[in-house]
Amino acid sequence: MTDPSTEGVRTLLHPVSDLAAAKAVYTALLGAEPTSDSSYYVGYEVAGQQIGLVPGGGPEQLTSPVAYWHVSDIEAKLAEVTAAGATVKDPVREVGAGRRVATVTDPDGNVLGLLQDR
Repeated sequence: MTDPSTEGVRTLLHPVSDLAAAKAVYTALLGAEPTSDSSYYVGYEVAGQQIGLVPGGGPEQLTSPVAYWHVSDIEAKLAEVTAAGATVKDPVREVGAGRRVATVTDPDGNVLGLLQDR
């Protein structure tokens, strides 16, 4: 077993069909205004977590919420989990401000996100 190289789940992305309606619900639920608010992403910073609303599932075409595990080295973690049996769904890509993300599926088809901030 390798040393702990995750910082836990701190980002949760939710695909939504109606961004305005979802924004109203999540603003009420979280008791906070969005910290990011655009036509392609609405994000909240609450209790050390990033909660994101992604219209139409975004470029990843999410069909259900995805938890993103924050890691110190995304390439190394991707190699480790694929060697253990995960399958790459979306390879590592830059999403802005030095943030890199990737997704894999576990043997049961569950989508797991990996996220590295530089």
